[in-house]
Amino acid sequence: MPEITTSVQIVLPQHCNGYKKPRLFGGQMMAWIDIVGAVAARRYTQRAVTTVCIENLTFLNPAYLNDTVVQEAQVTWTGNTSLEVRVDSYVEQLDGTRKRVNRAYAVFVALDDHDNPTPVPSFTPVTDAEKQEYAAALERRRMRLGK
Repeated sequence: MPEITTSVQIVLPQHCNGYKKPRLFGGQMMAWIDIVGAVAARRYTQRAVTTVCIENLTFLNPAYLNDTVVQEAQVTWTGNTSLEVRVDSYVEQLDGTRKRVNRAYAVFVALDDHDNPTPVPSFTPVTDAEKQEYAAALERRRMRLGK
């Protein structure tokens, strides 16, 4: 099973809109998703990576000023030079309970020393959950490629 990469942020004023109860900008969350996803992809491939797309990003709950945002990223599928990483984002309360803010799937391409796509280690799902994620990743890829 691929390792889980975790990122933790505190929502600060510069991350928020100006609403009465300041909420985290969606674009800031997207940037954090891209970063933690890229770190998971880099660790898995042991290569530099570039983002191809971030898919299926739906905001389920808000994050507010001073909330703790925890993100967990994990490889779900690999192709020849690309890989998909699932990123789950949560607001974590002071008692440790978590509420999911969103789930996103990011696709990256591994790069060689000349910034050309390069093969990635293959991922073979083992658990039922991994097999379900892998099958769903194949369907997302099919849709993305218009097949």
